Formats: sequence, structure tokens, C-alpha cells
Amino acid sequence: MINTMVIVLVSVEPKLHSPMYFFLQQLSFVESMFLTTVVPNRLNVVWLEGSTISIIGCITQTYMYCAIGCTECHLLTVMAYDRYLAICNPLHYNTIMNTRLQHLLVIYCWVFGFLVTQITLCFLCQLEFCGPNVIDHFFCDLVPYLELSCSYKYALQLEIMIVGIPILVIPFILVIISYIRVFITIFGISFTKGWKKTFSTFSSHLTVVTMYFGTILTIYMVPANGYTLPIHKLIAFLYIVVTPLFNPIIYCLRNQEMRTVMEKLFRRREKK
Repeated sequence: MINTMVIVLVSVEPKLHSPMYFFLQQLSFVESMFLTTVVPNRLNVVWLEGSTISIIGCITQTYMYCAIGCTECHLLTVMAYDRYLAICNPLHYNTIMNTRLQHLLVIYCWVFGFLVTQITLCFLCQLEFCGPNVIDHFFCDLVPYLELSCSYKYALQLEIMIVGIPILVIPFILVIISYIRVFITIFGISFTKGWKKTFSTFSSHLTVVTMYFGTILTIYMVPANGYTLPIHKLIAFLYIVVTPLFNPIIYCLRNQEMRTVMEKLFRRREKK
């Protein structure tokens, strides 16, 4: 619901027509798709104590989940770059982060996310299943899905590790570098109330981003035998459900300008 509110507010409120809120709107849309792809099936599994899904349906869910996740990783990187420009290079920010660049960056995130995961999709479609057909998970994740296959899986596991470098590792490094540069710039500001507020905000951003990338890297870049399936499900729950719930709070509800627009909208509704 909060993600939908952010999408609507940024669309209708002229004060929020800036690069930062444009990227926040895209993030809210991505996370809405992310939750829509996974959570309904999760609820179905809980309520019915199990659920049935076809192989094609499972592969489709896996592909959508991976593509949207990849898009979010790169969108978070773009948002970190946007904040780096705004704080570390404010004089040239409006010139560099113009409307054309904003749209190109967002298009890149979506196109890259859905194209690169087609490599994984091709491998998934070639898997054969000849044993148990019960996935011990609340959605069709790659790791438990691979465990059911009796095919030669080394090629797919290697592909996941290789593709994970441009999808996860490089974006995470770029995000950390961007925030380090931001923190260095912030430390150059005098220790005032404004400094503390800015530091608190970016600390929260970095915490959420680190938790998101850290959990995904743990699952897909660490050998599967390094942890048990219950731990896998717990880690998956963190980045699928917990992080999308925290992001609107960290990026939007703690933002004074966003709160002001929300209060203004609610006052208008009360008067009506």
C-alpha cells in the first residue's frame, strides 16, 4: 500500500518531480512487482499448508523473481549514484542528472534485468525431473528448484555464479563506493543538526541496501552446501518481505518533503 501511495504521490505532486523521487517511484514499482510475484504464493502455501504449481509456472515465477531482483539491484545502484552526484557534485547535478539521463538509466535497469536473466531461463528449461516433486520452500527459488532436478546442474550453478558478478557483486561495490564518497563529503560539513540528520538518513539507506545485497549474495554466491534449507528460507524471507517493507519507511516516510506532501493530501481529503 505504501509503495502504491509513493507511486501516486510522485506522479501527481509537482514538488516531487525531481530525479530522487523519480527513482524512488521506480523502486516502489519494482518492489510492488517483487511482492506480487512471491507473496501471493507464500500466503497460499501458509493457508493451505502446501500448494501446487506446474513446472512452467514454477519456471515463470523463478524468471520473474530473478529479473525483477536484478532490476532492483541496478536501480539501487543508480539511486546511490544520484545521491553521490547531488551531495558530492551539487553544482553540476542538474546538468548531469537531466531528464534524458534519468529515463536512460531506468530503461537500462529494466532491460538489463529482464535480458540477462534469460540466460538462466534457458538453462532452467533444459532441466529434467525424475524424482521427488515437492519444493521445500515458499516459492520457486533457484536453489531448492535445482535440488529437485536429476540433470547435470554444474553448468547452471556456474552460470549463476558468473552472472551474479554483473548483477550483484559489481552493483554492490558501486553502491558502497558511492556511499563512502557521500560520507566523506558529509564529514567535511560542520557538526550541526543538519549534519546529524543527513548522516542518520544515509546510515539508514546503507543499512537497508547492505542487508538486501548481503542476503542475496549469501544465497547465490555462496556454495549451497554452506547452509541448511531452513536458513536459506529465512534469508530469502529477509530480502523478499522484510527489505521491501523497510524501504518505503527509510526512503519515504523518514523524508520530510514526502511526509509534508502526504499530510497535505490527507488534509485535503478530510476537508472533502
